[in-house]
Formats: sequence, C-alpha cells, structure tokens
Amino acid sequence: MIRRDSLLALVALLALPLAVAAQRVAKIPRVGFMRGERPPQAYLDAFETGLRRLGYSPGQNILIAYRFPDTGASELQRIANDLVDSKVDIIVAAGARSTRAAKHATSVIPIVMSPATDPVGNGFVASLARPEGNITGINLFNWDLIGKRFELLRAILPSVSRVAVLFDRDSPAPADTWDKSVSAASSIGVTLRPIEVSTSGDFESAFKTIAQAHIEALIVVQATLFDTPPFRIVQLAAANRIPTVYGLRLPVEAGGLMSYGPNVGEMYRQAASFVTKILKGAKPSDLPVEQPTRIELVINLRCAKELGLVVPQPLLLRADEIIQ
Repeated sequence: MIRRDSLLALVALLALPLAVAAQRVAKIPRVGFMRGERPPQAYLDAFETGLRRLGYSPGQNILIAYRFPDTGASELQRIANDLVDSKVDIIVAAGARSTRAAKHATSVIPIVMSPATDPVGNGFVASLARPEGNITGINLFNWDLIGKRFELLRAILPSVSRVAVLFDRDSPAPADTWDKSVSAASSIGVTLRPIEVSTSGDFESAFKTIAQAHIEALIVVQATLFDTPPFRIVQLAAANRIPTVYGLRLPVEAGGLMSYGPNVGEMYRQAASFVTKILKGAKPSDLPVEQPTRIELVINLRCAKELGLVVPQPLLLRADEIIQ
C-alpha cells in the first residue's frame, strides 16, 4: 500500500513541471513600443536584432506590443495610457512626442527614449549623466548639427543666401539654438527662415511658403514626422527643385539630395541595450543618456543631377555612402 505521505510527494512531483512552466510564462517581459507614425520596417528590424544579440527573441522570451496611431501623433497620449493600463514592463518611446506622452502616462514604468531631441530641455531627464526619474535612452543629435548641415549646403551651393529650416513644432529647438543659428548665418550673409509644421498635412502649405519666400535651399531638422514613408517632403522638394539636407539617410535613399546625422539603426540597437539592462534590474535613473554612436553623410548623385548640381570631389570623398 502506498503511504499517504508518499502519495502526496508523488502528486507534488507531477505538478512541478506545470508550476515551473506557468512561472516561466508569467516571467516573459512585455515591452510597449510607441511612435507617432509607423516607422520604416528597417527601424523595427534593427531594434529586434539588438534584442536578439543580447539574448531576447521577440515572441519567445520577450513580447513586444507595437503601437502606431492611424490618425497621427494626436493619439499618442491615448496609446501611452493604454500601454500603462496593460501593465507593460517597459515603454520604448520613439521621438520627443512619444516620450512626452509616455512621461505624462507614468512615473513608475521605465521609459526608454529611442531617441528623443533635447531630453533635458524637454524636461524628460534632469541631466544626461544623471537622468533621475524613470526615463533614459538616446539623445538625438539634431539641432546640434544645423551648422554642419549648412556647411554641406554651402559646399554644393557656395552663393546660397536664403535657406529655410523645416522643423516639427512639437519638438522645439533647445534654448538659444535658433538665435545662434541665425547669428552664425547672418555673419556670412545668409538669411534663415523658420518653417514650422505639426502634421504631414502641413507639408503642402510649408512648400508654398518656401516658394513665395524664394528660398534657395532647405535644411530639415529631423523628427519622426519626416522620416516616415512615403516621404512626402522628398517629393515636394523635388517638385519645387529645392536642394535639401535631411537629418537621416532614409529620405535620401527615397530620392533626397543629402543627409548628415545619426545612423538610426544603431540608435534602435542602442535602445535594445537599454531594454535588456532594465530587464536585468538596472534603474533608468542609474543609466546615463547616451549619444548616437555614428554620424554619417549620405549623398544622392541622381538627385544632384536632376537639380543641375555638381557635388565637389572633396565632399564626395567625405561621404559615408554615395547613391548613384
């Protein structure tokens, strides 16, 4: 006869695998990923590649809830609130708008900026070295590179005198940046014209303003609004024959003239590194905000030819990639 205590031990032993399996399922982390516009698939692939390199396989030992509003960035706050209500473990917020919405939704769930412009000026972190709060991630070099992008324009258009700067109204410049840019441009005889937009529906009117002001060239200050297919800005710049320097390479791959800025794939892989550190116990407040690891110059010679421009050989030699 089987003793009662032996029977109980046998039942407990048989139940053990089920308990362990249930425990493993319960421990699968959930990451909410939000952005104002649906990103190019290459960005998401880079993020998931970064996770895999660090031991996490999406759909297996980590779950990712992607949230991109169909009606534009105005829906970001609702999406952020939904992610908080669903009790995700981490929110990855792509861009300043997403980060702002996530910040308003929670002060507890860790938030990884992937990336965001001027995180200190926007109030996301106390400082780059000591974020404090529940937010950390990547600082997007953007307005910081205005001078360099202007220099690249002058290399192709030495006599340019009227340049527009297109930017997202909801991702403003750090303090004094615009004044410094205007002052630097004025010292060499160039007038800068700010052009603000807040949705893709503003693009047409922005280019009407550019045409009416007889603008000779355009600098685009990077935001998620501008690097989302079908790249309407690129189409309008081509239709209006406006030489344009972008912040990221994808608009140039889509037919734009030139870009100078961070490599987005690298930034999304950096974001994956933040996610894994936090899942392993690190606090966002203890993880300094990082800078992009790579700045690249991409030139589209097809676009230059269509605009009747000759790209100087020294500039071509500086390029990280040339699209023929």
